Amino acid sequence: MVSYADFITLLFALFVVLFAASNADKEKVHKFARAVENALAHSGVRQAKADIQPPHPALDSTYSALVQSLRTELQNEQITLRLNARGLVISLNQSAFFCSGSAEFEPAMYPTLAKIASAIQQINNPVRLEGHTDSRPIHNDRFQNNWELSSARAITVLELLTVRFGMAQSRMAVAGYADTAPVSPNDTEQGRARNRRVDIVVLSPEATRSEPGANL
Repeated sequence: MVSYADFITLLFALFVVLFAASNADKEKVHKFARAVENALAHSGVRQAKADIQPPHPALDSTYSALVQSLRTELQNEQITLRLNARGLVISLNQSAFFCSGSAEFEPAMYPTLAKIASAIQQINNPVRLEGHTDSRPIHNDRFQNNWELSSARAITVLELLTVRFGMAQSRMAVAGYADTAPVSPNDTEQGRARNRRVDIVVLSPEATRSEPGANL
């Protein structure tokens, strides 16, 4: 009887320990889950499934093709590539493609633009050409302000893509943003250099639906 009582006592103690460990593990799991949720919330990561951007195989493949064909330009920071909610954004750094204060395209960069045009011509997405400057005012013999300069550079790229490389004008649109849409602060030379650019934006299907005439 004594041995049986000892066995029952030990067995009871074992279940108590297991139960306590189980509850402790649950608490740890709950704490971990709460920590992950807080980290996601503070990092701005979208958690709702409906908010996740759908995949775009055409844009993904174009992005991958450009990463391969523009390896040198990317390494030299002449071009920046990124995918976002609007689509595929190809940023042409002003220092490589235009002289300061000018909308004249650098002829040495024609081969680079040819690679971009070739990749974009493989898909049918609309293309938006968007000029940007830094925040320093400009006033020269041709341009009275940054609005004129940013628009003129975007138009130059449009003319090259359509006339020189045969892209359809019906896919194109032009916008000049001056210094209103920076990608970096304008308080350093490095930041200002990044802001002086022309963005070739290949629109995603979602972005295309909000464009003028999309529902006609």
